[in-house]
Amino acid sequence: MDRLRRECAWTGQQTHASLAKYLLEEAYETLDAIDSSDDLRDELGDLLLQIVFHARIAAEGEGWDIDDVVDGLTEKLIRRNPHVFADGTARTPEEIDAAWQAAKAAEKPRESVHDGIPPTLPALAYADKVLKRLGDPPVDGDDLGSRLLALVAEARAEGIDAEEALRRTVRAVAG
Repeated sequence: MDRLRRECAWTGQQTHASLAKYLLEEAYETLDAIDSSDDLRDELGDLLLQIVFHARIAAEGEGWDIDDVVDGLTEKLIRRNPHVFADGTARTPEEIDAAWQAAKAAEKPRESVHDGIPPTLPALAYADKVLKRLGDPPVDGDDLGSRLLALVAEARAEGIDAEEALRRTVRAVAG
């Protein structure tokens, strides 16, 4: 990446903002590879390239690099998995998830239910995350948005990912 930044005119002119669309595209291509049992290894490589690329840009002027990204991730994994790395008592997947969420909440206090949820998420995924934080809020109304939100709530109650369910159905309909 260092050599590409120096010797490739296109690579050298990229910024975090100019690469944002590629990061999103590669994330979706990775999801598609998972869904279609396509070449996941190749897509993960493309996604990793985006991470390395952004870290290299940051190293040029923001004071951190890929090593800092890995170090931060390692520290987070240790902090949020005390059942593995310390004296945590969580054992079941549900207990482990609850402990992870509690550690995350302590690290990143939120003032609003929307804090930390990217507004650019697909609408069904966004609704699912908000509903998860709200618990089981009443969903009233006959307008389309209310009905869609009620369907997301229904999917959550049944343990179904509404975003993935819709994606799968659209693919089946489209052949």
